Amino acid sequence: MGALEGRVAIITGAGRGIGREHALLFAREGAKVVVNDLGGANDGSGADSTPAEQVVAEIKELGGEAIVNGDNVADWEGAQRLINSAVEAFGDLDILVNNAGILRDRVLVNMTEAEWDAVIAVHLKGHFAPTRWAAAYWREQHKAGVVKPRNVVHTSSTSGLFSNPGQSNYGAAKSGIATFSQIVAKELDRYGVKSNCIAPGARTRLTLATPGLDSMIAPPKEEGAFDVWDPANISPLVGYLASAGCVFNGETFLVQGGTVQRVESWTQGPKVEQNARWSVADLAAAIVELKH
Repeated sequence: MGALEGRVAIITGAGRGIGREHALLFAREGAKVVVNDLGGANDGSGADSTPAEQVVAEIKELGGEAIVNGDNVADWEGAQRLINSAVEAFGDLDILVNNAGILRDRVLVNMTEAEWDAVIAVHLKGHFAPTRWAAAYWREQHKAGVVKPRNVVHTSSTSGLFSNPGQSNYGAAKSGIATFSQIVAKELDRYGVKSNCIAPGARTRLTLATPGLDSMIAPPKEEGAFDVWDPANISPLVGYLASAGCVFNGETFLVQGGTVQRVESWTQGPKVEQNARWSVADLAAAIVELKH
C-alpha cells in the first residue's frame, strides 16, 4: 500500500511542471486525483485542457483513478466547483494541494496594475478560495461525525520568503501564502486538518522564463548525475505532508534536489526599551544599537 492509499486529492496547476509530478506521485502512492489546470501560458493568459488530460491519461495508464478539472482557482464559484468535483467523482476529499501559479515579473516602477492584480489573484486568492471551500466541507464532515485526517499543502517560494527584486507581485503573494498556511493550521486543527507549506526549487516553465536562470538550472550533462533541479524531487515531500501520518502543522519547508529544510518563521530580535514614551531624538540615539 502507498502512503496515500485510498485518499482523494485535488492538485491545482497539475497539468505541467511540479504539479504534474505531484499528480503522478500521488497516483503511484494510491490516491485518487483531481487534476486541476487551466492550461494557460506563463502569464495566465489563454486556456488549454490538453496538459491536464494528458496527466489523467498517464495516471490511468498506471492503473490509478483521476479526473480533469478546468476551473479557475481564483474564481469564487470555480473554486467551489473544484472542491465539489472531488466529492462528486470520488465521494470525499482528503487532500488539497495548492500549486497553481503564474508570473508577470516587472520592476516596481514599471509594474502595471493589471500585472499586480493578476499575480495576486492567481497565487493568493487561488490559494484562499479552494482552501475556504475545502474547509467548509471538512467542517461539515467533522460535525457529522466523520473524523479523519485531512491535509492542505500550499506553495510559497524563496522569492517571497527571502525577497527577489523584480517580483514584488509574486514575492508578496508567496510570502502571504506562507502566513496563510500558518493561520489555516491554527483555525482548522479542530477539524483534523493539517496545513503546511513548501518553497520549492526546480526547473519549470516559470523558472526557465527567468532571465539568466535557464543555464543555471539545466539538466546535468554527465550521464547518471543527480539532477537537483528535476521537479520530481519536490513531490515526495508534498506526498508526506499530504499523508495521514504527517506530524507537522503550520510549517514551511524549503525543498530542492535531495534537501529538505525547515524554515523558521518571523522571530523577535533585539530591542530597546524604557519605562516612558520615547522622544524622536532619544529613540534615534538608542535604536542604532539594533543594527549590530
